[in-house]
Amino acid sequence: MSAQPAVDRDAFAPARESFAALETFLGSKEACSLRESDLERELEKRGRELMRQLLEAHVEVRGPGEAAAPVKGSDGEERVQQRLHERGLETVFGEVRIERAGYLAEGKTGLHPMDADLNLPKELYSHELRRRTAWAAAGNSFDEVIGLLRETTGAEVGKRQVEQLVVRAAEDFDAFYKEGYEFRQPERTGPLMVVTVDGKGVVMRHEDLREATQRKAETTQHKLTGRLSRGEKRNAKRMATVAAVYTIQPYSRRPEDVLGGLAPHHEQEGCRRPRPENKRVWASLEKPPEDVIKEAFREARRRDPEGHKRWIALVDGNETQLDILRKRFHKEGYYPWIILDFIHVAERVWKAGLDFHKEGTAELEAWVSKRLLAILKGRAAPCGCRHPAQRHTAWIRRTSAAAHRLLRGLLAQVQEEYEV
Repeated sequence: MSAQPAVDRDAFAPARESFAALETFLGSKEACSLRESDLERELEKRGRELMRQLLEAHVEVRGPGEAAAPVKGSDGEERVQQRLHERGLETVFGEVRIERAGYLAEGKTGLHPMDADLNLPKELYSHELRRRTAWAAAGNSFDEVIGLLRETTGAEVGKRQVEQLVVRAAEDFDAFYKEGYEFRQPERTGPLMVVTVDGKGVVMRHEDLREATQRKAETTQHKLTGRLSRGEKRNAKRMATVAAVYTIQPYSRRPEDVLGGLAPHHEQEGCRRPRPENKRVWASLEKPPEDVIKEAFREARRRDPEGHKRWIALVDGNETQLDILRKRFHKEGYYPWIILDFIHVAERVWKAGLDFHKEGTAELEAWVSKRLLAILKGRAAPCGCRHPAQRHTAWIRRTSAAAHRLLRGLLAQVQEEYEV
């Protein structure tokens, strides 16, 4: 069922009048006396109103959407009564009024074919305005989102409405991927299937923290009132589990190339690095890590059901996430290569180096560079000793055997320098 086209009418007359008024204003003495920045703001304001009138005129030209056939709902019941209903729609240009035909039946929900033709949301705010709100909220506070919308659109959105729109946008995330979003065929993608899991702390209100974190925040006493001392935590964050799945082409580098890439001013790489293919990234504060990792495994298996690609699990050393990742993969009969993110290894080596050299010195940089290069080349000898310096690498005890042996070798070298 589709809506019938409307009869022709001069719905664009108000927009033409606004454009003529805008053209007259730009040639007036008033406009010529304005600074460019003031003129720019005024032109944007008037232009936005012109766009609103054009949009409203277009909707009017399409007519009220009278159906060409009997209107039946999903319940199979026919709506026989027809009435004209008017509704508002808050758009990025401002509010427009839409008059459309409604079809009613006693005890049944009314249907509006025009709403389906225009794909209108049930609430006041347009889909484009909702998209911009969700995009802005991803990196700003709700108050900042309100200010951003006020400055860049003609819409009026309150704080409560912004919060509700963001929540509704997030509700569609899982449903979108359950529909089976199609990517490129497996044979047209790289031979490496990468699954990576990480954690991200998000500052929360006290009442939204997990129970254990709330108890720590209530019982912890800080040394200073104005700032945190070294090693102290505010206990104001909730950990989100972040996961990503993608395929990629192999890319070979020498250990020196990897180490050189960590420097602030390194030379540009000779060949172009391959980019991840069909990358999906998502995170959850609400779901436990087990559910996020399970979903990451399902996504990878959906892309490579026959297991033809080499699976790689990229981790940062979080023991809880690593245990969950291993159990999930091994349960399904998958044994991926587990790779420790080298950035996290380098970070711990830098901390170990502070036991021997002062921060910001060339001696510290040389000490760290030497040991990182040894790790990348696999030349660090294994050692079963225990030493205080192990506090810097205790987090790695349960990662892959290869990374474990390399770091144990590093600890052996650290012990020798302590003894010297």
